[in-house]
This record gives sequence, C-alpha cells and structure tokens, in this order.
Amino acid sequence: MAGRTPPLSVEELRRLTGSGEIDTVVLAFTDMQGRLQGKRFAAPFFLDEVLEHGSEGCNYLLAVDVDLNTVDGYAMASWERGYGDFRMTADTATLRRTPWNPGTALLTADLSWHDGTPVAASPRQVLRRQLDRLAERGWTAQVGTELEFMVFRNSYEEAWNGGYRGLTPANQYNVDYSVLGTGRVEPLLRRIRNEMAAAGLVVESAKGECNLGQHEIAFRYDDALTTCDQHSVYKTGAKEIAAQEGVALTFMAKYDEREGNSCHIHLSLRDGAGRPVLADDSGPYGMSATMRHFLAGQLAALRDFTLLHAPNINSYKRFRPGSFAPTAVAWGPDNRTCALRVIGHGRSHRLENRLPGGDVNPYLAVAGMVAAGLYGIENELDPGEPCTGNAYAGDAEHVPTTLREAADLWEASPLARAAFGDEVVEHYLTMARVEQRAYDSAVTDWERYRSFERM
Repeated sequence: MAGRTPPLSVEELRRLTGSGEIDTVVLAFTDMQGRLQGKRFAAPFFLDEVLEHGSEGCNYLLAVDVDLNTVDGYAMASWERGYGDFRMTADTATLRRTPWNPGTALLTADLSWHDGTPVAASPRQVLRRQLDRLAERGWTAQVGTELEFMVFRNSYEEAWNGGYRGLTPANQYNVDYSVLGTGRVEPLLRRIRNEMAAAGLVVESAKGECNLGQHEIAFRYDDALTTCDQHSVYKTGAKEIAAQEGVALTFMAKYDEREGNSCHIHLSLRDGAGRPVLADDSGPYGMSATMRHFLAGQLAALRDFTLLHAPNINSYKRFRPGSFAPTAVAWGPDNRTCALRVIGHGRSHRLENRLPGGDVNPYLAVAGMVAAGLYGIENELDPGEPCTGNAYAGDAEHVPTTLREAADLWEASPLARAAFGDEVVEHYLTMARVEQRAYDSAVTDWERYRSFERM
C-alpha cells in the first residue's frame, strides 16, 4: 500500500542488529484485557535462540485480573495446576520497528502449549479460528478500527497520585472536526502518526472529537488479523509516546459523564479473487444477499456476544441515548443512532459495528462479528427493515446495560458455545465474573459524596 513502511524481514533484522542499529527485540502477545504482554530480549540472543525455539511465559497471564492478581475460576491456570508456562512463538510477518523506543523491534507472538497445541482462549487464536471458518468459504475479512482517546496535560504518574481527579484536558471545549482544536495537540498527534507510519501502519487522518481533549487517529484497513495486531501495537505505542511527552491519554470507554471513547469496527469480505462479497449495486442499499444474511447474523447474536464488544464494567456507561453510542439492536443505512451501520459504495461497501468502546479487545470483537455473520449466512437469516430514523426512540431490543447482564447472556448462549466452544466461553465468562465481583465489593467516590454526611 502507498505510504506504508514494509515490516522488517528477518534478514534486515540480522543486518541492523549486526550494525548496532537494533539492540532490543520485544516479543509480545495481546492478553484478555487487550494489553501487550511479553519480554524484551537482547537482539543477538533473540536471533540465535528465541526466533527458532520461542520463549516461555507464565500461563497466569491469561488468567488474572486487570491488576495482574491471580484469581480463582480459570481452568487453564491455577494454584492447583501449578501456574506453568505456555510458549510464545514469534510471527515473523509482524516484525516491525517501534521508533518511539529507539533501537527496538517488535514481534507479535502466538501462544501454544508444550505439545504444540494452540492456547484456545488466547485472543489471537480465538480470532484465527473464526478466520479459518471464513477461509473454508474462500473468503477473507477486511477490517478497520476507529479508536478514540482523551488527552490530558498531566503525566500518568500525576494522574495516579491524584486519584485521577482534577485532570486538565488538552482541550477545554468540544473540538469535533476543529482544525484549531487539533492544532492544540498537533505535536503529540503528529508524533504518534509519524512513528506509527514508521512502524508499518498506514495513517489516514486525525480529527478532534466531542469530549474535552478527545481525539481520533484513523488507520487504513487491512486483513483482520493484521488490523488487530496493529491495533494493539498502536494502543500501547500511543500511551508510551504520551508518557514520553509528559502527558497522559486514556482509551477507557467512559471517562466522565460526557461522550465516551468508542472503537467503531468496519468489516467487509473479499473472495479469493479480491472481489467484494457483501456489495451488490443492484441490491437494496447496495447489499448482496450474502450481506443481508451476514448483517442479520449480527443482529441475532449482538446481545449474546456483547461481552466480546464491551468487556468491562465501565464499557456499559457509554450506552446512553443521544450519546452517539448505541442502545438499540438495530441497523440502518448511514445511521449513527444504530448499533450496526451500513455504509460505503462498491468495493468499500461495509458494515460498521458501533457497539465497542476504546477498551475493547479487537481480536475478540472481530471474532464475534465473523462468527455472528457466519451464523446468519448458514441460517439464511433476514435483517428486516432498516431503521431510517432515531433508533434511540424506537422499539428495537436494547443492548445489555450492565456487564452482569452481558455475562448471563454469554453464559446461556448456544450461539456462543457453537461458535467458540465451551472452553473459550467459560474462560471469558470467568473474566467477566471476576470483574463484576471486584466492582461489587468496591466503595466508590460517588457513594461517599452521597452518603458520608447526608445519609
């Protein structure tokens, strides 16, 4: 693609290591919470040993809470099982520079057990399984993720030490599409854009958003696995660049009572010849019959699969009327009030899922969209009539409003178990239950302000 820096080859890595230009190699995977976890290696050691043989990591990394505390309930890892290792194997197609960390290259890892069996609950493997199902039909998924964040003039350490109170947003008013507003933080945005481009991502644009200090940097779509790999690299890299600049940015779904951070996911399908599968200019709203079934599958599975799109307590604070985050399980052509928006023309004709927030794990969300679409195709479902008005005021089913509701739907879903298997369903159900228990036992500032004196 034009403007894209090709990922490094292994031969280039050897040459750059030999010249001293690269001295560190990061091998990392995306955990359940969507974070990169792994190790930094001396580049010569990586090339001599790790590239061929892989490296080990404690399997508790897919069985902990956000604070990396060990918790009960996971089948794959526990005190009873001894918290052993899984193997991290480098996917050399993901080898790239990370310019924000000088002298460093990064690879994404696949996880397997010692007998070579893939770790089924690994987010990257969850997605691979669904992409394999598409491949059986001769199709590939093309995906783009639009990830919003909020920038604050405080450092991460200042924010932590101040209990995340009294932070100064980078913009003091709504700067949606404002060139002046983005100019206030252009040095940061420009650095993120340029260094992501040097890491192999194709940058499209940056724009202001509605909340105070809220911005979005958009990247070119790619095949689903590449997009999700790049999403994880970008999210980590943007935070690291912000920290180096003495500011903080957050992707949390709902920082305050204003607009939340979304992560709209755009998806289309291609056949083996690169032709669009979902588009048909002669069909209603430009949709092929396959797209109608694929879209209908999204609607049928959306509530059951919401846990994959909204994985945290905070995720559900976004779903409020008039917030540009959806509340209705509805679809519409170019309608931002619906959970599912049909947009584009010809080869760019695609589906936009507006449910996920900035805290989403992209591998799981895209896997959910593929699985839902295949369910609709296999059962030749029909999406019904579109919503062309205000979906917030309609009578469509409501998306789950709490993590507890989403977890219950996920647990009881025959669709989820058929698509992902019991092991994956139970694993991510445990994640949700752990998060819910932690929240249920916490006492919040809201409760103290409400009750300390007046109750």
